[in-house]
Amino acid sequence: MSNIDEEVREAVESFVEQLKGLIQRAALESVQSALNGGSSSSRRDAKRSPSRGPLASQGYETTSKRSPAELAALIKKLHSHISKHPGQRIEKIGEGLGVPTKALVLPVKRLISEKKVTTKGQKRATVYFAH
Repeated sequence: MSNIDEEVREAVESFVEQLKGLIQRAALESVQSALNGGSSSSRRDAKRSPSRGPLASQGYETTSKRSPAELAALIKKLHSHISKHPGQRIEKIGEGLGVPTKALVLPVKRLISEKKVTTKGQKRATVYFAH
């Protein structure tokens, strides 16, 4: 065997040994985590804020439901805005109302189901028109 072949074989064997060690360590950590009941929290969980989502910074709690009165007021405000500004996408409507688009999902679905609003387009290209 040539010298290069011997070096390649040794490098491969070294790599295989390192890989075996890493796999054994990962398996051991997995078993320890399972035996602890999965109580060790991950870094990602530790970084999250306790109960507030991205809408909370704008006055919209994501952990609580809106009251029927709040929802009705938002639906009325949304219908009025669509009447005054036909053909806008939901992003522009949200900007105009000062409301995040996630908070408009239910109100716009209600308006469509009540046939007070029609749509044209699909997905992000959807534009809204009032009746």
